[in-house]
Amino acid sequence: MIETEQFEEVLQIRMGREFDGKIRFCTTAYLVDDLLVDTGCAHTAMELAEFLEGRAIHMAINTHYHEDHIGANHILLERGIMICASRESIPRICEAPEMYEIRELAWGTPVPTEVSPVSSRIDTAEYSFEVVETPGHCRGHVALVERVKGWCFSGDLLVVAEPTVFRPVEEDLGQTLRSMQNIVDLESQRLVLFTASGSIIEDGRAALRACIDYYRYLAMRTKEMGRRGFSVRDIVERLFGGESRVAEVTHGDMSSEHLVRALLASDL
Repeated sequence: MIETEQFEEVLQIRMGREFDGKIRFCTTAYLVDDLLVDTGCAHTAMELAEFLEGRAIHMAINTHYHEDHIGANHILLERGIMICASRESIPRICEAPEMYEIRELAWGTPVPTEVSPVSSRIDTAEYSFEVVETPGHCRGHVALVERVKGWCFSGDLLVVAEPTVFRPVEEDLGQTLRSMQNIVDLESQRLVLFTASGSIIEDGRAALRACIDYYRYLAMRTKEMGRRGFSVRDIVERLFGGESRVAEVTHGDMSSEHLVRALLASDL
């Protein structure tokens, strides 16, 4: 299922599996001029390709290698659209990912594709985008910034305002916060975040600062409880009211316990 919304000169393309007439497990791509940012998940790959048919698209950028951002790569490549990603993302896009059940249900398994290295700047007919390294959510994550317009296509740099789970296999909390701060510090009159989770945040700086402050507050409370002798499970209970259901459905891949451990080990 696909839904679209126009914001200034950017077309937001929200997509995902349809349940009861609504998109579930939403992922989002953005189209501006002849540039597509991310290609969604495997479940909507053909639908996205058909939606884009007839549009003059020259290039698609994968902000990172996760399955909900690269799902239509193979079809778009077959239709002559160049796909680019960071050098760190390319090997992961070229191989079949390891998928646990909920990820397969939500996104489907993407077809491995050969993509090209993204350059540091991308020019379209009307706009010029800087490719900014924003690791933390995973290695090789990038954002696209158009400073004149104040646009930032931020991928999964900011997923939710107040995260309660963490994935230690790929995520790096310190890098995430440094990447957020680097985006906050960019010289531009405004900063609109176009997130992969489907939110367009017009005061992106305020949202990123709030998330940074939230993590710092959690780190302060976590370390204080750690010094007082509370166990990790006790801290999870006091901070979040118990373990997140996400831990169960991801078989422990993502959990509040992982977040507490990351906060205890951080230099925040």
